[in-house]
This record gives sequence, structure tokens and C-alpha cells, in this order.
Amino acid sequence: MIISIILAAGEGTRMKSKLPKVLHQVCGKPMLSHVIEASKGAGIKENIVIVGHGKEKVKDTIKEEGVVFVEQPIGEKVPYGTGFAVMQAEDLIKDDNYVIILYGDTPLITSKTITDLIDYHRENSNNATVLTAEFDNPTGYGRIIRDDKGNIIGIVEEKDATIEQKRIREINSGIYCFDGKYLKMALHNLNSNNAQNEYYITDSIKILNEKGLKVGGYKLNDNTEIFGVNSRVQLAEADRIMRRRINEKLMLSGVTILDPDNTYIGKDVQIGRDTIVYPGVFLEGNTKIGEDCIIGSNSRIINSNIGSRVVVQSSTIIDSEVGENTTIGPYAYLRPNSKIGKSVKIGDFVEVKNSVIGDNSKASHLAYIGDADVGRNVNIGCGVVFVNYDGVNKHRTIVEDNAFIGSNSNLVAPVIVREKGYVAAGSTITEEVGKGTLSIARARQVNKEGWIERKFNKNKE
Repeated sequence: MIISIILAAGEGTRMKSKLPKVLHQVCGKPMLSHVIEASKGAGIKENIVIVGHGKEKVKDTIKEEGVVFVEQPIGEKVPYGTGFAVMQAEDLIKDDNYVIILYGDTPLITSKTITDLIDYHRENSNNATVLTAEFDNPTGYGRIIRDDKGNIIGIVEEKDATIEQKRIREINSGIYCFDGKYLKMALHNLNSNNAQNEYYITDSIKILNEKGLKVGGYKLNDNTEIFGVNSRVQLAEADRIMRRRINEKLMLSGVTILDPDNTYIGKDVQIGRDTIVYPGVFLEGNTKIGEDCIIGSNSRIINSNIGSRVVVQSSTIIDSEVGENTTIGPYAYLRPNSKIGKSVKIGDFVEVKNSVIGDNSKASHLAYIGDADVGRNVNIGCGVVFVNYDGVNKHRTIVEDNAFIGSNSNLVAPVIVREKGYVAAGSTITEEVGKGTLSIARARQVNKEGWIERKFNKNKE
């Protein structure tokens, strides 16, 4: 069985944040979640996450299945180091396991690379395998030392490297695959005899070599996968790299993204063919967008399902559903639990909340529709307000099929407008409007002739 040990106990002081480093988001998801997903995508069902600083926040945030949290002690006398963190999971490592060591602050690692590392480890009968990379400028990284057979016989840190060794461009990523039996052997032989008084997992490679065991190295194709995040600047860079990956994948699948550098799409978002996404768009969470849609600039869609042939212009949609052939916006706001039917028009400055709007209905501008069930072929005029709150409780309004709600009307919930009911403009409706009934709820107009002349003559006296 393959297990992963993901190190996520660091404080991340350079982030300058109250939030644990591994919970900072890249493309809308915590960095740690990306690493767990990559591990699970490689077929690893048991993922052991080592937590320390901010452990409660990490546990409260990360809810993926197949994750086991192990707490690392914190205190002045604790030695720390990557080796010490891995030691915390020793009781969960079986001799016949393959163990992958990953890091919660390297969110760009992919399932394919983890799979390839495991396959290479197996195929070459290694006892440990180091994931390596080659840099034109490897300054700051530990250098990989190989023998004439290609086996890794050492990892030399920059400060300890000779001039010749510093010319080596292959570096240690810090990601490893171990046989469980030999990882435990190495952990038992680690020591903290160094300037930092810490245990380093890197030393395990030297230990295994001294025991005559086989250590191999699998070289990365894409160096960005081992990019670690230690600051907000690096967080932004990781986000940029992942956003490019996401956008390229979508474009290759048939989505038009007019300006990929200025379009922000989450990892879990799905978009159908021939949809066009304009610059400045944010698509987040578990959003699904159909085919042949147009998502206009400055739109934001979160955890929502958008049907095919929908046009969204400069609008916000949150936790909602939009049927096919519907137009939204500009400047519309669909708040959570809005269910918009097919061929509906939700126009400029219309807000919808916790409401159902049936097929072919329209609210073209300047309306608030809250806690409502609106039928088919309903017209909601300009300035209409669904008055859903009595100061204590929310109430629902029902507007049945083919009804007409005139401009500047108020529907005071709970209230029903029956099929083909017609509400005259400017009415405040507090009682049921019957089927096919015209309801007028406003004072009769009174014209006072000569009023202006009398008013101004009086002021002159």
C-alpha cells in the first residue's frame, strides 16, 4: 500500500499572517488541499498530515476524506526539522508501505509526477527515490551527487559544497519515495548534530547509502511543481502558475479565454465548449458552465450551475442555478439559492435571493426579488420590491404563471398573485390577487388646479 506523509506543521512567519501558511489559498483553495488532491489523484488513499502551529484551524478547514492528522509537539525544547516531523507518523508506517514525503506549502505538485515517482521507484527496485530537478541557476539548493550507475550517493547542501559540486545543476526537491521498512530504519538513525539542532529527512539518504541500500533519483520535467511558498510574493507567483495551467487546460478543451493573464478560474470549475470568457472574470468553487455561453467582463460566479447559451454581463452569481438561454445583467446580483429558469431575463441592477423564477419570465431592471416563487411568463416591472421581511421573520411571495407586476409595486409577503393576475404600477399589495384580476392599491390621483400660483403669490405677500 502507498501512503503519503504531508508536512504541514510550520509556522510560516514570513507570511506575516494569523492564518497557518498551508491554509493560504492558491486559485481559491488552501495550498494543503492542492497537495492532498494531487496525492489522492495518484491513487494514494491514506494521507497523513503532520500539523503543529495553527493545528486546530488546519483540522477545521481540511475536510477531505482519507486524511489522518498527526500532531507534532511544539515548544522550546522540541528539535523540529523535516525529519522530526516525519518521525511523528512512524507508528502509521508499515514495513511493506511505499511512503511519499510531500509538503503542504508546495501546491503545484501534480498527481502525474507523484505517480511517475512511485513507478520509477518500483521499476528500479530502489529503497529510496529522490525527486530531483535541474536548474540553470541552482544557487541555494542541495546538489545531487550520483555514482557512475546513476544512483544517488549523496546530497550536498550549498554551504557545504565544493566549487566543483556547486557546478552541479541537479538539485534536491525535498520530495521522496521510500520503502516503509527503510524509512523507519533511517528515522531511527537520524540525529540533530547540526547548527540548528534539528532532524533533517535529507540525512536519511546518507544513512541508507551507508547501509548499502539503493537510492535513485527521478528528474522532474516541470520545475515549477516544486515551487515552495514562504511569502505573500511567492503565494502570488504560485497562483499565477496554477492559473496559467487551469486556463491552458480549458482552452485546449474548447473554451475561449480572451485574456488568460487576467481571468481567474478555480481548479474545480468546469466549462463547456465554445463558451467565451472575457477579461476580469472570476469563476470559483464548484462552478459548472455549459456550452456556448458568454461570461462578460467583471463577472463573478461562485459554486453555481450555469446552463448552455447563457449570457452573463458584469454580474455576481453565488450558490445559484441558471437555466439555458437566459441572460443575466449587467450588474445583476444572484444571491444564494436562486434558481433561474430557461430563457429568463434578469436585467441591470436586479437582485434575486432565495427565489425560484420560472421559464420565460423577466425582471428587466431595478428590482428586488427575495424569498419568492415566480412562475412562467411573468413580467416584473422596474422598481418592483418583494417585501419579504417584517422585522422579525422572512416570508415568501408566490407569483403564478403569466402574471404581470407593474413598475414601482411592492408585494408584501406573505402574499399570492394568482395566474394572470395583474398588479397596477405603483401598488402596494398586501392581500391575494385573484386569477385574471387587476389589483390597484394606491390612492386616487387628485389634481389641484392653480395650486402653484396660489403658493407663490402667498410667499410674495
